[in-house]
Amino acid sequence: MADSRDFREDMQRIGGLVQEIEAIADPAARAATKSLVQSLMDLHGAALEKALDIVVDAGEPGVGIIDRLGRDALVSSVLILYGLHPEDIGTRVVKAVDRVRPQLRKQGCEVELLGVNDGAIRLRVETGSHTCRSTAKTVQATLEGAIYDAAPDMTSLVIEGLDEKPASGFVALDKLMGSPAGLPIPAVLSAALEPQDAD
Repeated sequence: MADSRDFREDMQRIGGLVQEIEAIADPAARAATKSLVQSLMDLHGAALEKALDIVVDAGEPGVGIIDRLGRDALVSSVLILYGLHPEDIGTRVVKAVDRVRPQLRKQGCEVELLGVNDGAIRLRVETGSHTCRSTAKTVQATLEGAIYDAAPDMTSLVIEGLDEKPASGFVALDKLMGSPAGLPIPAVLSAALEPQDAD
């Protein structure tokens, strides 16, 4: 079964392919390729939305199924990609921080969520007096991984209280696709794939 790391790698590959499409010299071939990809994205998005509507129509059991889908790493990532996740970004981030908080406490650190505004996430980490550099790096990597997995649709992540540069090397979905900050991913692909006038 694919995990969130596989999804990240897939998104990086897709981002690379979008760049290759942009580099196609023939404007007609470039426009046709972009139109094909956008049509596939639109079809998949509409089908997923309809599938979720059908599941919701099943009543309480359907709501439970959608909740389970939202908790599966791979399905959750795809639902986020199409703007269909049952939880908003703030809820997902709160749950991610709560999930790693016990692990961080074992490292002598406390984490506080300062805010989630338009996809920009701010955290503060209080480290203990005996927190060494390697522990700080571990804490940062743990937080970054948890937040990225829960909210790949974020626009930025700032962790106050740690002097390290980003440790995990993650890139938010909108950055992979070259989007303007804050646009949902299907709109990102639409913008990236939008035919442009030939010079």
